[in-house]
Amino acid sequence: MAILDGEIVVLASDGTTDFSVLQNELKGTSSKIVLVAFDLLYLNGRDLRRLPLVQRKAELKKIISGTDVQFSESFEMEGREMFAHACKVGLEGVVSKIRDSVYNSGRGHNWVKTTCAQRETLTIAGFALDEGKWDGVYLGRRKGDDLIYAGKVDHGFDNTSAAELRKRLEPLRRKTQPHAKRIAHKGIWVEPKLLAEIEYRAKSAEGGAKGGSLSSILRTLQQFRQSRDCPCDPPCLVTRQRLMRILVAP
Repeated sequence: MAILDGEIVVLASDGTTDFSVLQNELKGTSSKIVLVAFDLLYLNGRDLRRLPLVQRKAELKKIISGTDVQFSESFEMEGREMFAHACKVGLEGVVSKIRDSVYNSGRGHNWVKTTCAQRETLTIAGFALDEGKWDGVYLGRRKGDDLIYAGKVDHGFDNTSAAELRKRLEPLRRKTQPHAKRIAHKGIWVEPKLLAEIEYRAKSAEGGAKGGSLSSILRTLQQFRQSRDCPCDPPCLVTRQRLMRILVAP
């Protein structure tokens, strides 16, 4: 008998994982869920937690070989290089561990998780209210003439920033969704004229921003090109400090 440490995931076609898809799969019986094991605590009555990590992983690889459990490979290389590559291919980040460390439950000093921060300029397609209170914005990504749903950013607004943004969106209200494909969300939809710079960890399988944070509100393209103090393309950031770093990713 063995006790493993690992994580259940649902793999996308490109090999990345998507937590929102995992949540949906957990609602019923699914063959898409995979256990990725990265540590071995006990094996046949032996407590392995005081052994070095590399030794525990060697034992782990042996016992799960030929099973449906996937082994989390280790890469011994320069950390910055590994992190840069992970972010480049769209992963959420890397977990760095001391190769000879013992196993400690919970958080400690033997490992650290570093998450990627990707940035993208997206279009604000609408906003949400929860019992009359501000509940974030819906986003879209341009694909030709179409606007494709790109997720919702709904954390970290304070009263001032929410009121400021809503004031700018109210005149842009429209009755129908601006997205090319209707989404099953109740929102207050707006003309897709206002841009937002989003910082996020990774994209979901549907292209939504995961762990997104709103870095800043951008001028519309037309407003920007008419502006004398922002003579650059693409549009630069509005310089109001209260609109900067509105959200902090959880």
